[in-house]
Amino acid sequence: MRPARHLVIFLRTPRLGRVKSRLAAGIGALAALRFYRGVSDRLLRRMAGDRRWRCHVALTPDRDVGRVWPRRVRVSCRGQGHGDLGRRMARVFEELPRGPAVIIGSDIPSIMPSHIMAAFQALGRREAVFGPAQDGGYWLVGFRRRPRLPYRLFEGVRWSSEHALADTLAGLPRGMAIARLETLDDVDDADAYRRWLNRRKRP
Repeated sequence: MRPARHLVIFLRTPRLGRVKSRLAAGIGALAALRFYRGVSDRLLRRMAGDRRWRCHVALTPDRDVGRVWPRRVRVSCRGQGHGDLGRRMARVFEELPRGPAVIIGSDIPSIMPSHIMAAFQALGRREAVFGPAQDGGYWLVGFRRRPRLPYRLFEGVRWSSEHALADTLAGLPRGMAIARLETLDDVDDADAYRRWLNRRKRP
């Protein structure tokens, strides 16, 4: 039997003043919370019901797992654990059951199931896949995980900067077969938020 595909959504429990700090600085903490909750809820509903993969949530803080959120969706939920974003993502890749795995964040409103399927199809031919973001980061990262993950995965990455994707790629083994998906726009600040609002208004 072919190993299952695994989709992991990295989420933060939506609480006022605890999510989207850069966005909150531009539009206010309450508006940022409403944005984050709405986008995350829609993303979960969109992805959790798709039978082409198993959907997991990696939640922070860990103490909220099974207590607060998410609800009303069929997903397995785990804590992200300690460390920076790279260490937390590496841990998830290491601990998931066998099979190709991709991780996405929750601040890209335009992610659709077709993007996720494109990532898994790419992992049928390549060892790694990335979905670049317009700000130099990435909205998706995935690995075939066969025979094993690269050593020192995500070390030395300058997170929350325009260097995040380049740093991650530089840390991968030379010669690794890598696929890239289309570039999407994440909503991290007020300018990106206004672009998102304008796209929503288009017929």
